[in-house]
Amino acid sequence: MKKLTSVSDISLVILAGLFLSLLFGCKKEATNVIPSIVIATVGDITESSAATGGEISSDGGSAVTARGVCWNTDKIPTTSDKKTTDGNGLGSFTSSITGLTAGGTYYVRAYATNAVGTAYSSQVTFSALSTVPILTTTSLSDVATTSAKTGGNIVADGGSAISARGVCWGTTSNPTTANNITTDGTGNGLFVSSISGLAVNTLYYIRAYATNSKGTTYGEQIVLKTFTGTVTDVDANTYNTVTIGSQVWMAENLKTTKYSDGSEIPVVTDAPAWAALTTGACCWYNNDKAASNPAYGALYNWYAVSTSTNGGKNVCPTGWHVPSDGELTSLTSYLGGDIGAGGKLKEAGTAHWLSPNTGATNETGFTALPGGNRGDVDFLGIYNGGNLWSSTDYVGGSSWNRYFNASNSNVHTQFSGKENGFSVRCLKD
Repeated sequence: MKKLTSVSDISLVILAGLFLSLLFGCKKEATNVIPSIVIATVGDITESSAATGGEISSDGGSAVTARGVCWNTDKIPTTSDKKTTDGNGLGSFTSSITGLTAGGTYYVRAYATNAVGTAYSSQVTFSALSTVPILTTTSLSDVATTSAKTGGNIVADGGSAISARGVCWGTTSNPTTANNITTDGTGNGLFVSSISGLAVNTLYYIRAYATNSKGTTYGEQIVLKTFTGTVTDVDANTYNTVTIGSQVWMAENLKTTKYSDGSEIPVVTDAPAWAALTTGACCWYNNDKAASNPAYGALYNWYAVSTSTNGGKNVCPTGWHVPSDGELTSLTSYLGGDIGAGGKLKEAGTAHWLSPNTGATNETGFTALPGGNRGDVDFLGIYNGGNLWSSTDYVGGSSWNRYFNASNSNVHTQFSGKENGFSVRCLKD
């Protein structure tokens, strides 16, 4: 090896060392960063979904392990909000956004994640398409000869403000806003509609309606039979009446505690005393007049309704009578027979009946109610069923009656013990 013998030789070695030190000492290791990403245009928008995606042009020096889009109904969504997961790596990807609410406004960003962190695209905004409203028609109330109340409940506006709502009605099925209507404000929720100007003893079809920017939609159809008139008993109770075929009926259960001549019908509360009776008596379900009288009326044993056992007295108002078995058969025959007639006679809905109140339309206006009954021991069946006495004896200790219940749409012709407490519907002479 050659020895360094001069200052110049030594200087050359030092300079070479400095050069190499500067060359390798100034080289820096590459630094990784988050990816670069842009969002695709939002398209294929429906009431509940949309399509978008993104493009990753750089992974930032570290592999992209997750990518997709994230969204919310506020600004600046992140991956802690709702998101899609659409593979990994560089390049373009597509994303399907689902579960949207019709008419809702959404904010969306594409995202990409690598070892350094998560990068987001710029934010875009879109609105899901609106749809027509969703609503129901509410039950009838305050039915009279020429008027009634009903309404609707708008449970979803379809993503667009409700600009009109009310009910529509006509004498043919499925009325629309081209028929008679009420106008009952705007917005979601419950509303009440008062219908007036109806014809006496006429069948009407009614639907609630609601309108938004997408159009008008309707609730389910209900039917209304207006009443014929009224009748008042000796106790000053007034009842609506309805015409069905050639018969005129009370549209409510009897409530009187007096015969038409003004004499008292004994009100018997004691169970053993009631069971032993062979003379006329009445009571209230569970002996609670305040609870039973407004809707369900009183309960009568057969001895009270039969003129042959009560000295010829009439439990109905003057000019009216308790129907015979034959007259009750005429009623159901006019409606097509016992099978299905119960639905046409029962009050619709579950304001007084237990659910499901199968088949109830009350298209006759008869408004049969589940007043329950009183047996020889206890009270049974209110809300679930009701019996109506006939004046016709069967044999021995039994007499004919008709039974309605919540679980089917039939009228049940049967005979029961005369000691039972059943409801009464009076028929015009």
